[in-house]
Amino acid sequence: MVKYLHLNDINSYKTSFELSNFVWNIVITWNNLAKYTVGQQFINAIDSVSANIAEGFGRYHKKDKIKFYYNSRASVYESLDWLQKAKVRKLITSEEYQKVFSILQALPKEINSLINYTNSHLSV
Repeated sequence: MVKYLHLNDINSYKTSFELSNFVWNIVITWNNLAKYTVGQQFINAIDSVSANIAEGFGRYHKKDKIKFYYNSRASVYESLDWLQKAKVRKLITSEEYQKVFSILQALPKEINSLINYTNSHLSV
């Protein structure tokens, strides 16, 4: 019997999805100025990581899939920028910063593995 890959089998998707909810729960506690400036941008960037993996997963052609995985990886770097701004502006605790930073640091390698897997296992 052939085992089909499911979206929740992709570690980078699961990790980034959980991270986006963790960041959401941080940002919703901020004051309005922080929420509507840094917060919205941070949430959009961090949500984009898992959303692009999901959209790529749903595409049929290998090149389409990989394009979205590249977008996901780029969103990781954008999220790192917003995380740094949140730290400098004292919007997050050092523990929150460390947790988000360590996960974001690991995600590009995981997404690269997803890209390599897609490249080597799909012919279309």
